[in-house]
Amino acid sequence: MEENKKIKVLVIDDSIMFRRVISKHLQEYPELEVVGTAKDSYEARDKIIEFKPDVLTLDIEMPGINGIEFLKIIMNQYPIPTIVISGADGRCFEAINAGAVGFVEKPSASTMELFANDLVDKIKEASVAKLQKRIYSKNDSSQVRNISQKRNNIDNENSKKINDKEIIAIGASMGGVEAISKLLRQLPLGLPGIVITQHMPPVFTQKYAERLNRECLITVCEGKDGQEIRSGHAYIAPGALQMGIVNKNNKYILEIKEGDKVSGHCPSVDYLFESVAKVARENVIGVILTGMGSDGAKGLLNIKKSGGYTVGQNKSSCVVYGMPMAAKNLGAVAKETSLDMIPNVILNQLKRRQLTVKSID
Repeated sequence: MEENKKIKVLVIDDSIMFRRVISKHLQEYPELEVVGTAKDSYEARDKIIEFKPDVLTLDIEMPGINGIEFLKIIMNQYPIPTIVISGADGRCFEAINAGAVGFVEKPSASTMELFANDLVDKIKEASVAKLQKRIYSKNDSSQVRNISQKRNNIDNENSKKINDKEIIAIGASMGGVEAISKLLRQLPLGLPGIVITQHMPPVFTQKYAERLNRECLITVCEGKDGQEIRSGHAYIAPGALQMGIVNKNNKYILEIKEGDKVSGHCPSVDYLFESVAKVARENVIGVILTGMGSDGAKGLLNIKKSGGYTVGQNKSSCVVYGMPMAAKNLGAVAKETSLDMIPNVILNQLKRRQLTVKSID
């Protein structure tokens, strides 16, 4: 966005009361301008053409064409960064798949202020998101497992011969829900354990892990305190908790607890990366993906300083090139590449380490 230019927001919700409440809260922020509201998808389309908003807020449950179907249409015609407002039923991930860049949980009367603050933050992040037109196929979801089973021509047999000290750590924020899904779907069985922090509220992380587990060859779950990190498994940091690792009896164990925000977040990517850098040192592959801000940059630098290998998503494939850029500017990124290439970069690095270990032996 240009300096001092207000972010134009269109509020789409079938409830007149909710439209008024959201608009009232958003108008309290001088950097935002609510250019209009819409009660359904038909009115929304007309107002998008009329007002050319920078960001949409969109209720999923609407009469006629619901929010998800509307997203599929609008992202093909007029791609606009969209924040969906959803209950904790997992439909927000359908919306992300359809093109939304983020979501916030529908508030109760007691959580309205927190909701409004979170929504404003998401709108600001979304205003710099980079979108492309996308054609949504009805077969996209059903083809997910078939796509992952092809393994992108990756040699699964070689990947099984891993060092059990290895660990992969991934961090992301806005745009990361889709990016992590895309990355994990391309990974074969037999890789080292994977620990992941994606900025996300409580309850949603459990739904997200369940969704990923259905999509991927590897097993994905929400992390639990004291859980052993196993090969072929990925662990998602629970919302509102900090996740790190400890070493017990030469095994990596998840340590999950309540804690203050680190780098503005809980769970925090920096918290996770600092932990794996300290415990696993040169055996870490750290990956930082799309997201606003700088969470994860310092932690990724520590991974690199500890002898680990670091990867950053490049600008052209990021929804928001914030966190990877901050890490790159710190000198924390050893290899910057597109999201599509990151799985191969991870596997090639693991193979190089295997060859190194064999030559030492």
